[in-house]
Amino acid sequence: MKYTQLGRTGLKVSRLVLGTMNFGPQTTEADSHTIMDAALGAGLNFFDTANVYGWGENKGRTEAIIGSWFAKGGDRRDKVVLATKVYGNMGVDGEVWPNHDKLSALNIRRAVDASLKRLRTDYIDLYQFHHIDRSTPVEEIWQAIDVLISQGKILYAGSSNFPGWKIAQTNETARRLGSFGLVSEQCLYNLAERRAEMEVIPAAREYGLGVIPWSPLHGGLLGGVIKKETEGGRRSAGRSADALADTSVREKIQAYEDLLDKHGLAPGEVALAWLLTRPGVTGPIVGPRTADQLASALRALELELPDELLKELDTIFPGPGPSPEAFAW
Repeated sequence: MKYTQLGRTGLKVSRLVLGTMNFGPQTTEADSHTIMDAALGAGLNFFDTANVYGWGENKGRTEAIIGSWFAKGGDRRDKVVLATKVYGNMGVDGEVWPNHDKLSALNIRRAVDASLKRLRTDYIDLYQFHHIDRSTPVEEIWQAIDVLISQGKILYAGSSNFPGWKIAQTNETARRLGSFGLVSEQCLYNLAERRAEMEVIPAAREYGLGVIPWSPLHGGLLGGVIKKETEGGRRSAGRSADALADTSVREKIQAYEDLLDKHGLAPGEVALAWLLTRPGVTGPIVGPRTADQLASALRALELELPDELLKELDTIFPGPGPSPEAFAW
């Protein structure tokens, strides 16, 4: 396993992040425990979750599965850098109650205590804002976060799905208040979706945030979806099916798969390995449903992509270019 610092912190994390969103909805508790054991056994120490995972009537279920795994002992909690998120409404039975969502000081206080209880731990390493809150002053958010840090309930704060300007505003406010500020940004970023390169990633790098890409295979689109359709008769579904309905997208994905077939490489592993070459990226989030999928993701760490291949990938999936040159002179 390879490790790096998380942004400007002294925290060492693995270059792959174990995403747990499937734990509960698609993967049983027992299988989730097996996957986490395998990840830890491979040296993968960075686990990501969110209070809303489990979804619907089962919000919080994923955190509870992780908590039951920690409870097995064996220094599991001490070996893991644990990240979770706050923002989504945690009401049940379709009930949306005031002050049970977003980033008010009140909800942050409630949400962190609930997450700690489900996770069966007394602290969270990285507490992330799942989305921007347009109605809560940034000063209030940092006041709440600084209280949690002083109480020992969290160590660091990070963002998710923030635009570049919000990263700047949030960290400039932190600087003015004497707070440490954001240390990471979790954003949508992959070969097929590179808009983060325009302003989000430059802002993150300027302020010393580690970049944690989510959906590195773009909903399966970069995982060899056309070949699976052709050879296994397995039809794509969800985001992949919607995207492939666009002829221009299908042509790009076909060119991508043909290129990697020529090199004898697995598309999903290359998509992860490509992200590991990108400036500012701490590590992509992989969300395995099975132990075999985790093993495939781990193989990406061993890939060394030659410059020629990287150039060919840029030809198929060109980036947006830097700001402001991407939209001005």
